[in-house]
Amino acid sequence: MELKLLAVGDVVADSGLNYLKQRLRGLKREHQIDFCVVNGENASVLGMTPRQAEEIFDAGADVITMGNHTWGRRELVPYLEDNRRVLRPANLPPQQPGRGWGVFETRLGDVAVIDLIGRCGMDYTPDNPFLQVEKILKNIRTRLIFVELHAEATSEKLAMGWMLDGRVSAVWGTHTHVQTGDERLLPGGTGYLTDLGMTGPRDSVLGIRPELSVKKFRGDLTGRYEPAPGACQLNGCIFTVDAISGRCTAVERVAVHD
Repeated sequence: MELKLLAVGDVVADSGLNYLKQRLRGLKREHQIDFCVVNGENASVLGMTPRQAEEIFDAGADVITMGNHTWGRRELVPYLEDNRRVLRPANLPPQQPGRGWGVFETRLGDVAVIDLIGRCGMDYTPDNPFLQVEKILKNIRTRLIFVELHAEATSEKLAMGWMLDGRVSAVWGTHTHVQTGDERLLPGGTGYLTDLGMTGPRDSVLGIRPELSVKKFRGDLTGRYEPAPGACQLNGCIFTVDAISGRCTAVERVAVHD
C-alpha cells in the first residue's frame, strides 16, 4: 500500500488563497492524494488570519504549516492554541503559543508532520533546527514522517535532507517562493525537494508587485508591499511513500497555472 502526500508551497495573499480554493480539490482527485500539507504563512502577505486558515482547510488542506511570519497576524494566537492542525515552527521559543509537530490519522495509518525554521539569513535566530528535530523524532512512533524546513539557504535545506535520509519519509523546503528543480530520492529512501515554490500571483516577485521589489533593490523609498495582480499559479510536490516501511518511492513536482 502506498500513501500519497501533496505538499503545497506558500499561499500568498487573497488571490493565492482563491486560486488554492479553485484548484486544490481537483488536483487531489487527479493524483489520488491521501494527505495534504499547505504552507499558509503568507495568506495575509505577512501572516495568516483564522478566517484564512479555515478557508485553506475548506479548500482541502489537512495540515497548515507556518514560518517566519507566524506572528504577522496576532489574532491567530488563540486559534493556534485551539487548532492542532496548524503548526508553527517547532524550534521557535517554547514559551510561544502553538505546537511545531503533530501526528494525524489517515486511511493508511498515522502520519507525523514536523515544521521547522532555518537560521541562515533569517531575521532572528531560533533554536537549532537540526538538534530540535532529533528531539522530536524520539517521540514519534509512526514510520510515515514528513519534515518541512522553512529556510532561506538552500544549503541548510539540503543538509537537513541528508541528515534525515533514511529516517523520515520526505523533507521539503519553503520560504523562497521559487520552486526548485532538484526533486529526488535520497539513497536511504527519503524524498526531497529544496523548495516547493508558492501559490499566488505568477507575474510577480515572490507574489509582490514587481515594481515594489525593484524599488527596494534600487534603494528607493518604498511603501507597503502589495500583492501583484493577474493570473496565479500553484506550486507543490507529491511524495509517494510505502505505507509499511515509510520509504519514499516517487517524488513529483507540481506546477499548475492558468
